[in-house]
Amino acid sequence: MEKFVAIIMAIFAAPLLIGGAYLLSLGGSPYYLIAGVIILTTAFLLFKKHWSAYGLYALFIVATMAWALWESGFYWWALAPRVGFPLIFGLLMLLPWVSNKMRGPKTQVAANAAANTSTTNNAKKSPLYYWGLLVSVAVGALLSFGSLANNATDKLGELDLTAANDDEQNVSSDETSANLGDPLSNGQQTPDGEWSAYGRTDYGQRYSPLDKINTDNVKDLELAWQIQTGDVKGPNDVGETTYQATPLKIGNGLYLCTPHNWVLALDADSGETLWKFDPQVEENLQRQHQTCRGVSYYAGQATSPVQVQKIAGNTFENASKQCDAKIFIPTSDAKLYALDPNTGQRCQDFGDDGALDLMHNMPFNQAGYYYSTSPPVIAGDTIIVAGAVNDNYDVNSPSGVIRAYDVNTGELLWNWDSGDPDNTAPFDVNDPTQTYKTSSPNSWSVATADEELGLAYFPMGNRTPDQLGSYRNAAEEKYATSVVALDIETGEARWVQQFVHHDLWDMDTPAQPTLLDLDTADGVQPALVVPTKQGDVYVLNRATGEPIVPIKERPAPQGYLIAGEHAAPTQPYSGLSFEPEPLTEKDMWGASLVDQMMCRIEFNQLNYDGRYTPPSTNGSLVYPGNFGTFNWGGIAVDPENGVMFGMPTYLAFTSKLIPRDTLGDAETNKGEQGVNANEGADYAVELGPFLSPLGVPCQQPPWGTIAGADLATGDIAYQRKNGTVQDLSPIPIKLELGVPGIGGPIITKGGVAFLSAATENNFRAYDLKNGDVLWNVRIPAGGQATPMTYLNSKGEQMVVLVAGGHGSVGTTIGDYVLAYKLSDQDK
Repeated sequence: MEKFVAIIMAIFAAPLLIGGAYLLSLGGSPYYLIAGVIILTTAFLLFKKHWSAYGLYALFIVATMAWALWESGFYWWALAPRVGFPLIFGLLMLLPWVSNKMRGPKTQVAANAAANTSTTNNAKKSPLYYWGLLVSVAVGALLSFGSLANNATDKLGELDLTAANDDEQNVSSDETSANLGDPLSNGQQTPDGEWSAYGRTDYGQRYSPLDKINTDNVKDLELAWQIQTGDVKGPNDVGETTYQATPLKIGNGLYLCTPHNWVLALDADSGETLWKFDPQVEENLQRQHQTCRGVSYYAGQATSPVQVQKIAGNTFENASKQCDAKIFIPTSDAKLYALDPNTGQRCQDFGDDGALDLMHNMPFNQAGYYYSTSPPVIAGDTIIVAGAVNDNYDVNSPSGVIRAYDVNTGELLWNWDSGDPDNTAPFDVNDPTQTYKTSSPNSWSVATADEELGLAYFPMGNRTPDQLGSYRNAAEEKYATSVVALDIETGEARWVQQFVHHDLWDMDTPAQPTLLDLDTADGVQPALVVPTKQGDVYVLNRATGEPIVPIKERPAPQGYLIAGEHAAPTQPYSGLSFEPEPLTEKDMWGASLVDQMMCRIEFNQLNYDGRYTPPSTNGSLVYPGNFGTFNWGGIAVDPENGVMFGMPTYLAFTSKLIPRDTLGDAETNKGEQGVNANEGADYAVELGPFLSPLGVPCQQPPWGTIAGADLATGDIAYQRKNGTVQDLSPIPIKLELGVPGIGGPIITKGGVAFLSAATENNFRAYDLKNGDVLWNVRIPAGGQATPMTYLNSKGEQMVVLVAGGHGSVGTTIGDYVLAYKLSDQDK
């Protein structure tokens, strides 16, 4: 047995010796080389049955604990990979089948040690070395497991939620009402029990004034109904085939889309499918995304509620009809359809028999390179459509133009192209000589609108190639990676606030801007709140673009640039930020010393000078990564209390520029991650998460959190780790490390925030005040969608989540729509 343990220790020591020496040559920690030497020496002595192995290893345990505590503090998930295997080997050495085989000179504990001279008796006694190792292992284990009781990462606190109940508040009832969004096109406000736009209203708050479900009774939520849509990922679909849809609730119906752009109208009481519109979008592996985040609703002029009818078959095949109210669906083959909300039939007066081809006037029209993944924004009688352009596939790609159409006819009203921002007069859609700018920055996420101010707000992305800046003109540099306010009537840019200068990192502004009237020290201001991939949350005056929470600039790294490239000397940051501290070698993580060492080696090999380290041919570390501290899931805002709730996520990425003449036969263009060709450019680009050899993040957890903050002051009240690894680990253990995720939250007047999103098949409700988990249920697939809530015909508050998983994140794939309500005893 002792020889077996010695061999295992020697095998473990070998990579520590080799890797530790290499790490030291890179300027890294000497610990791993020293550990390799000591473990190998211990293994040799153990193989020779020398008690000195125990003394040496006891000193090693003590030194390892001291080093681990110095590097990581009293934090279990940082200590575990550093001391786990050393303690396990110590325990194996303490087994009687090992220790009883030891022989040779030793120091006896017993007073009559001299009398025990035979080899047999010698092996059965307990030397000081044995007890030294036992004590060191016991103390090491005690310290390690004791750290489980220490909350080393969470910030605990409470939001002030008293404003909504304060009769002395400065916000008038009219202003509070305006906080909840613009009227619909028929002049009516969205009823309290409905959800008429992606973020409930065009203000994008994801806030419901319903309070039947509250912090006291949310624990009693039960599944009311569930359906499966029938639209599932197929073998020829792209990797990022995802369910990201948030349903709308209008009249008696729920409206949602599926990854292949089906539109389903469900009975809001039972979930029964009343009609299905399937535009029969063809598969195309050149798309980077196969998803749909939602549909858009135009109320028309009628004041009678929508009454969805039961229609058999695929309504795409039915005759078109005249429509007043409309449901709009953008598709992944670059079409925009207008549908009758009652029957699912196409609206014959819109475009060409109910459809618009969004590829009109594009400079390049490669199939799969342009499409809309997010619902258009509707303001008055105008529908404004933006779209996604594939990242890093081709220098010559379609335009990121934003276009406004007449909501009833489909007539082009204006076009705003960030590559030519002053020319907003509508192009002739039948004139192929009129083309938008090549590859100009696009807006792929969800927009918002304030009709009273006459402005629509678009989160802007970057120009492709995202990591190469030499292709951009001055206008593209101005509007990329920003939020821009466009005049709803003319399309002219009224103001812009940029979040990254000369973006070389694909830090697209990913999330829907949220609008509210914010009570600040300077009085009530019309505010816009937008989170970014970098972790900054910008709070701006939505009329002027001026900051409410301060914005400052700080120096940015300038090294590692390729020929002809430059980096902005400074970059902006917000006074409200969830930006993480810069990574150091001490932050590297792994399941054991070996893969942690491998992460340290890669960390030292990569170029990294902190946030905004430019991409390079050597490879650069990007942190926060372009997965985003925030992504399209964004945040939810309580407009009555002026607070936000969100899910900051922390994953480092790597970015490498590959000269075209060295690309060889590398497989390219399989999604946003991996190697993308940048056809026509001098460099391809390779992007991906910074992972250990075992496929876990190289930086230590938590990787996912939930947080609440005051928007007027920029104060973060709490930030807590969120989620377990039970669906990430081969063994489904509920270890709460705080896992990453993608998806969004909602807030209700009952003081509850709902969120799924994490890479764990769970749906949770949180106390908005402090982030406590109040309700937590397992769901049958990944919940990478933003939930919503409404009242059914019985006046019961329902909470609905689409759960279908996320192809590239790796959560369980499915096609579920889940609806919850309070149990009967809590009605």
